[in-house]
Amino acid sequence: MADPPAASEFPPHAARDYFRFEVVHESKKPGSRARVGRIHTPHGVIETPCFVPVGTNGALKAVDGRSAAEADVRLMFSNTYHLLVHPGPDTVAKAGGLHTFMNRDAPIITDSGGFQVFSLAEPDSDEDGPELKMKRAKRKRGDDGAQQDTSHGSLVSVTEEGVVFKSYRDGVEIKLTPESSVAAQKKLGGDIIIPLDELPPYHVTRDRLNASVQLSHRWMARSLKAHLADPRKQAMYAVVHGGVDREFRERSAAYLSSLPFDGMAVGGSLGKDRGEMLDMLAWLMPLLPRERPNHLLGIADPESCAAVVPLGVDTMDSCNPTRIARHGTLLTTQGNVKIKATQYREDFGPIDPGCPSVPHTRAYLHHLFKQNEPLALTLASLHNIYYMNHLMRDMRAKILRDEL
Repeated sequence: MADPPAASEFPPHAARDYFRFEVVHESKKPGSRARVGRIHTPHGVIETPCFVPVGTNGALKAVDGRSAAEADVRLMFSNTYHLLVHPGPDTVAKAGGLHTFMNRDAPIITDSGGFQVFSLAEPDSDEDGPELKMKRAKRKRGDDGAQQDTSHGSLVSVTEEGVVFKSYRDGVEIKLTPESSVAAQKKLGGDIIIPLDELPPYHVTRDRLNASVQLSHRWMARSLKAHLADPRKQAMYAVVHGGVDREFRERSAAYLSSLPFDGMAVGGSLGKDRGEMLDMLAWLMPLLPRERPNHLLGIADPESCAAVVPLGVDTMDSCNPTRIARHGTLLTTQGNVKIKATQYREDFGPIDPGCPSVPHTRAYLHHLFKQNEPLALTLASLHNIYYMNHLMRDMRAKILRDEL
């Protein structure tokens, strides 16, 4: 098993003139590592701790860019895998980059595409997002008018060079390497980009996990070299791996911290449940460099946010708040509201008296969902984004008062 390149092969870490992180306040509450910070990017400042909604295809589902800006979305996540399949990085580049293509004048983070690719290897696992499940089941009519199954998405091979997968759109084989992932993200033009890594399932042997961590380190080192050769005012975050194995996580944190990544993300398998994830983060977070921002990948429901911020997490992404909104669950300061329930038919109060959001009543949203009006998805999703940002503002205020 080859070792990843030594830190001596890279320049030392240094703040960029286009990307820097400042810590505004560290909580003085005993046992807390919570902090308020600011991430300065070419497209604006990200106040941390920060919730990052996921716009898989370069769009928040059912929410337009202007409404997202009004809801104070500071940082938005987009998936390279989906944008690679359609419309393709070249098309986005011709449009002027993702910011211009989306008409978003605020920070964007893109991933490597690896998460979705490796989710294809586990079609029935919890790692497989609803977008991929939907696209696998997608069908279309061929030139002869017959129904054709286009559910071709699958992982073909994993080698030292990279991964080969079949597009869920047309079955065409696509090769993704550390260098090609970086090249695609250069064309997309996000403010923060992620290097290619491998995502093994939760239940693997220790030897298999060790091999995966080492492969991810080699891939991330190659990604970093490709990025540093053409920075384009983008920042790159490393992804700390190792599952819930303390030795592997510590080794991953130490190696990646020695390289000139601009920030640190926590990825890979995060445990079988929230409790195991929090146990892991409790001893991992102190190992990450305090002078760099960090990001928790794929976890940002309200309960998890409240639990990980005191551990020192700066930003966190998830599609959970907008996903549950589309199914009629509204997040409120009084608990979750299942807006389709009959009890809200004549509830003419605001959605959440403790959180200003969309100017409509519970009764109105109940009516829209019952009539399958598309506006229901927009208003519910927008409300949950407002709620998440309200939650993060409240936590920032508590940190500043040393209460969190």
